[in-house]
Amino acid sequence: MDLNKEKPMIKLHHLNASRSKRIIWLLEELGVEYEIVAYKRDATTNLAPPELKAIHPLGKSPVLEDEGHIIVESGAITEYLTEKYGADTLMPARDTAKYIEFKQWMHFAEGSAMLPALLLMFLRVDGCKTNMLQSYAEGEMHKILSHLNNSVSKTGYLVGSSLSAADILNSFVIENIYKKSGLDHYPDLKSYIEKLMAMPGSQKAQTLEEKYL
Repeated sequence: MDLNKEKPMIKLHHLNASRSKRIIWLLEELGVEYEIVAYKRDATTNLAPPELKAIHPLGKSPVLEDEGHIIVESGAITEYLTEKYGADTLMPARDTAKYIEFKQWMHFAEGSAMLPALLLMFLRVDGCKTNMLQSYAEGEMHKILSHLNNSVSKTGYLVGSSLSAADILNSFVIENIYKKSGLDHYPDLKSYIEKLMAMPGSQKAQTLEEKYL
């Protein structure tokens, strides 16, 4: 066995203006070496380029390569990286009540929070008149934002009193709403996302995101 053989670097297949930015932030917080393989959306369709399908059949981002593994889905990537490289810093200890709370917030990001956010985005782009979809999406989004606002008002973070991977994963929806329409009706949530966006790792992810736009 060649002990001097260099260990393969983590590789992130990153699509501009996508959920992949928070994975860059996570990698920064973990302090691991990584490489970004950048892709740009089609200027007309706004869809990912076909080259991403060479990495995974769905042709979506983010996609992570690590030690021979191809990992897709933001939640799965975040759990994988956190459990492997950040169990002592970005997640509570297993077999604790905080860990159960942490796991719920991890699934909340791509589950409860994402659907109304996507519905509102598509409705805004489409511009069509709906019978009930608009009011449904707005009502659900209000529930989500109120729940988040009440949760972060307690300790300043989703789990405990310090940053966890759950904060990073949930930041996508909150940041996008903050940038598009503000969060004036949810003052604690507004302060929370402003705090997250000002963190060095988040700032580095934003800088890299702008580089690949």
